[in-house]
Amino acid sequence: MTEPASAMAPVPYRVRSRVVESPDSATLCLEPVGEALRTPQPGEFMMLYAFGVGEAAISISGDPSVTDGSITHTIRAVGAVSRALHDAEPGSVIGVRGPFGTTWGLDEAAGRDLVMVAGGVGLCPLRPAVLGALAGRARYGKVTLVVGARSRADFVFVDQLEKWAQDPQIELHVTVDVPVQGWRGEVGLVTEPLRRLTLQPDRTTAFLCGPEPMLRFGAEALLAKGIAATDIRVSLERNMQCGVGWCGHCQLGPLLLCRDGPVVGYDVAGPLLQVKEL
Repeated sequence: MTEPASAMAPVPYRVRSRVVESPDSATLCLEPVGEALRTPQPGEFMMLYAFGVGEAAISISGDPSVTDGSITHTIRAVGAVSRALHDAEPGSVIGVRGPFGTTWGLDEAAGRDLVMVAGGVGLCPLRPAVLGALAGRARYGKVTLVVGARSRADFVFVDQLEKWAQDPQIELHVTVDVPVQGWRGEVGLVTEPLRRLTLQPDRTTAFLCGPEPMLRFGAEALLAKGIAATDIRVSLERNMQCGVGWCGHCQLGPLLLCRDGPVVGYDVAGPLLQVKEL
């Protein structure tokens, strides 16, 4: 189906609030200046336009239960566009298009155990899925979250992680690659706590988000525990420029990730991630 031309026209949103999460990441809550776009679902992304600089695809990171028309994004400053968005102060206006892409599939996972694995800022796209699962806690079995980062300073949503650590509704594992003085948690890659988990493979759905090496190693650890590749969903990142499958910049083999992703079953993603330079 051909997307309407209006899908390419940014809608103005105003920055309601800005919260610094880590040395290079900040969370923006955006509110519509006029008519609001459709409320995004966990896993989807928006195209955010910094006027005079450019546009970037940013996954949602907010609470999916919020119904006031606002959208929330956590942005890591890694280039000119993301830096301009990251630095946007309350009251400034950002152009927004979307939502686009596929979801984590929380509804399809109802009745099953959930294992969610985040590497670094990969927790940002996963956070709506965690919040959605906790809001509908009775719909799921055991809920486990594994979060890894390079160091203690690189974690995002630190206050929320501390709350989840005390919440009996979720099992949280937090690990760092490089320990610092005062760190009392686990040290190592996310695959270490994954290997220790006791899972029921025939009733477990897994969501993974982070750097591609983490996705591969994390998925392999879950496959080794008997979880089917079709029950493992990963969020992939490529250079998305249009959001509607027109430009082809986000192609990964037969996929256009702005249309067929970013969330893709590992039965599809796994073979593609094994191909060098794809």
